[in-house]
Amino acid sequence: MSLELQIIPLIQKGFKEIFDHEVSLEELALQPTRKEFEGSFTFVMFPYLKVTKMAPEASGSKLGEYLVAHSELISAFNVVKGFLNLSVNENSWIDIFRERYTNPNLGQLPSNGQKVLVEYSSPNTNKPLHLGHLRNNFLGFSVAEILKANGYEVIKANLVNDRGIHICKSMVAYIHFGNGETPSSSGLKGDHLAGKYYVIFDKEYKKQISQLIQEGLSEEDAKKNAPLLLEAQEMLRKWEANDSEIVSLWKQMNEWVYEGFDATYTKMGVNFDKFYYESDTYLLGKDIVEEGLEKGVFFKKDNNSTWVDLSAEGLDEKLVLRGDGTSVYITQDMGTCDLKFNDFGFDKSIYVVGNEQDYHFDVLFKIMKKLGRPYGDGLYHLSYGMVDLPTGKMKSREGTVVDADDLMQEMIDTAETHTKELGKIEGFSEEEAKSLYEILGMGALKYFLLKVDPKKRMLFNPKESIEFQGNTGPFIQYSHARIASILRKADQIGVDYQKGFDNLSKLEPVERDLIITLNDYEKKIKQAAEDFSPATIAQYLFDVAKEYNRFYAECSIFNEADQEVLAFRVALSSLTAKTIKSGMKLLGISVPDRM
Repeated sequence: MSLELQIIPLIQKGFKEIFDHEVSLEELALQPTRKEFEGSFTFVMFPYLKVTKMAPEASGSKLGEYLVAHSELISAFNVVKGFLNLSVNENSWIDIFRERYTNPNLGQLPSNGQKVLVEYSSPNTNKPLHLGHLRNNFLGFSVAEILKANGYEVIKANLVNDRGIHICKSMVAYIHFGNGETPSSSGLKGDHLAGKYYVIFDKEYKKQISQLIQEGLSEEDAKKNAPLLLEAQEMLRKWEANDSEIVSLWKQMNEWVYEGFDATYTKMGVNFDKFYYESDTYLLGKDIVEEGLEKGVFFKKDNNSTWVDLSAEGLDEKLVLRGDGTSVYITQDMGTCDLKFNDFGFDKSIYVVGNEQDYHFDVLFKIMKKLGRPYGDGLYHLSYGMVDLPTGKMKSREGTVVDADDLMQEMIDTAETHTKELGKIEGFSEEEAKSLYEILGMGALKYFLLKVDPKKRMLFNPKESIEFQGNTGPFIQYSHARIASILRKADQIGVDYQKGFDNLSKLEPVERDLIITLNDYEKKIKQAAEDFSPATIAQYLFDVAKEYNRFYAECSIFNEADQEVLAFRVALSSLTAKTIKSGMKLLGISVPDRM
């Protein structure tokens, strides 16, 4: 049992005995004592002054005296204004350390019996993945891993947008300008090849618009009547009518794209348990519209279109089916909701989608609740902000997107240059060095994108992300490699750090501080799951690495004469390394054993 869970009932008892007041355990909370004050935990007295009927300092002193007298856990206390700082005796921290050190399930909470589906990535098959997709994929994968660590059964899903006018644009351009080009003949990945023709379509379409304007059409009419666009619209109609020639080209180009995506996902280090395809789901939802009309949730307008009125929920009226019976996005999203629930019977369904879709998901979730879906309260939109670069926003149709493959390779190349400059690959074979560059480059990229609260828009700075100092992935990775080196040396000289510290009874302040930080790991995992925020784990790992480096600077390990203290310090290093490795895994980041 954690120390907090042991101390809080004592505080509850103290309130009853000193102040004759019943306080529920749920409303009592401890926080870590700030570094500048003496203590392990702090209890804030201010909310209870009406109960104590005393000044804040006097209230804190009364409760502190009670806790020291009635608990072996609390060795001392001090009061700063209304903050009661409690010092936990050293033996308790040593016990906590032993418990954590021997725990085979470090960072894994027991099963909670709940199932959660996390949907992320959701690419379009007319272009390769870009910088924004990197934030999406890293977020989705990490949140899924964090939820697993919290005891959920997790399904990772990817809904691929493989149909529609944008796909047809790439296909039309390929028919006109492709000359039978293939990924193998061009040397391009399949997704890059499709993206090339999406950009060509846009350039040629703009030329046609200019020509039509010169011929006397207004800009609006020119945009609508450009032959390439009309051809793409006709192609979409033929695709929906299952025209064999069009469907054959669509399948071929998508096949190329999927091969390209697979290579990108492998490099990213993300995976999926289930793929859904919009070509299979775009007709879903029409039966739900009928159900909604029968239930009185939806209504028809004079033009035969179907709507939902969400004004009571603070929104407005929303179209759910056009008058001609064709779907809108919300129609198929309603159908896909039911499809996913029928497939997996989830308790929660998390959509990792950019914040430009906030309104859409607000509408969708309110509709599913109005329809009385059993999973209605479990739907959640993990909304995240855009990623900017110093050069500004990205536009895929103009070919100005920061390509995910290029950026990942650039990060790996930068890691190579930086690592060589610092001389951190002495004694490495070529293969080992290559593996290290990849681990560092991808670690730098993932950590930088995940350390920021998902809701915030962010500026990605490649140069800053790869630094070995500061709040970066490589700093944490380097800390792990340093500990791995210590453990190798301990093994070489025969230090028994598995149990060679059984009689330890005293800690240095910096050792205690490191144990206190390590003891917060599961609490941080819970918090990260509640907030759907890998940033919580990233910040925690940075704190662990900082605390360890402070310990390493202040406490000698191999020059320590007392063999029991030496064994303990190696064991404390080992627990730190395990915590870093476990936490970085939740972020999808590998840690090296040598640098």
